[in-house]
Amino acid sequence: MTYTEASMDALRQAGDELADATVATLFERGEVGKFNTLMRYVSTAGAPLPDGLPDVAREYLQATSVPPAWVDWGEMEKARLFFIDNNVHISTALSFASMPACYVVPHVAKLLSATHGLKYPSKRMAETGQFTVYLMQPDAFEAGSRFIPAAQKVRLLHASIRHHLKRENRWDTGTYGTPICQEDMIGGQMFFSLLVLDSLHRLGIHMSTEGAEAYYYAWRVVGAMLGVDQDAVPKSLEEARQFLDLYMVRHMGPSDEGAHLTRQLIDLYEEIVPGTFFDPIVSALIRHLVGDTCADWLKVPRTRWDTVVKAVPHLLGVLETIEDRSPLGAWALDRLGHLTAVLELSSLTRGRVMHYAIPEQLKKDYGITGPLPPTHRWTPPAATVSG
Repeated sequence: MTYTEASMDALRQAGDELADATVATLFERGEVGKFNTLMRYVSTAGAPLPDGLPDVAREYLQATSVPPAWVDWGEMEKARLFFIDNNVHISTALSFASMPACYVVPHVAKLLSATHGLKYPSKRMAETGQFTVYLMQPDAFEAGSRFIPAAQKVRLLHASIRHHLKRENRWDTGTYGTPICQEDMIGGQMFFSLLVLDSLHRLGIHMSTEGAEAYYYAWRVVGAMLGVDQDAVPKSLEEARQFLDLYMVRHMGPSDEGAHLTRQLIDLYEEIVPGTFFDPIVSALIRHLVGDTCADWLKVPRTRWDTVVKAVPHLLGVLETIEDRSPLGAWALDRLGHLTAVLELSSLTRGRVMHYAIPEQLKKDYGITGPLPPTHRWTPPAATVSG
């Protein structure tokens, strides 16, 4: 599929028909609070739906309770093994590349400010981390798993944001298109898949083409579960590259909200890193993974660690050599990676399970009334995703 300015413009007008209709009916009937209360503890696939659940919600949950019929389970297992082998590196990429990439899209940064607030950056990070962990479990799509209910709720969360902004006339659809439109949903899918692979490549992680393709495939399945139009989504890494490059050129640029969210992200991870000596490595990693142009837009400070971080690929290369030559070393590093990822997630969630509820209202002081800053033309790096 070839992506053009015209095809991307068309995607800006489209939302998610099923989820949007469900949310609109829940609000029209005053049943959002009831839905959130009843669904709070429905967190595993196959669990009985509670009595008293609104009919429209029950129909939606039944219609979205199974993965797409086209899923290749062999490919999904390859993706899971790829995640296990690279979990700490993927967590690093999600935290220090994917999230800042979201912030460098001005209208997305404004949306995130509205839905999560500038004071609670850990909430979105915890939700994203928990969602990814659910996805990469061996039983992610089986009865008893947590991934499918999480995906169902996140899809309604997105629809509720569209509902609020349109109903309250707080979004200029003529200028910016539909909030959380198909273009932005696919863009987000690229940030959490292709951009992660790019970041692993920049970190010097050796990946097979097969492993990279499987990881990307898993996020295609995620996109389908979240209401992404499968006729429009890139089917291959080559198509994904074309989409992501065009999306970046169209939308990326500086904004106050993006800089603020990035500062909150840096502060959050500096709290997690023990002591203060290593604090600057957080900013250095972001700058290394997203590049100087985007880092400057986000006002990521330059630090003495900027040069040191460039040695990370060499260190990781040593660890990979140990892993390749020693089964025991491979097992120990896999366990260390798992424990590191779990520790990071537990630090963000503070031991709690994150709940994906439909917000009954957005921040009262939120609004986009004027034009967004002009988009800077951005030249994407010439990078490969396999090695």
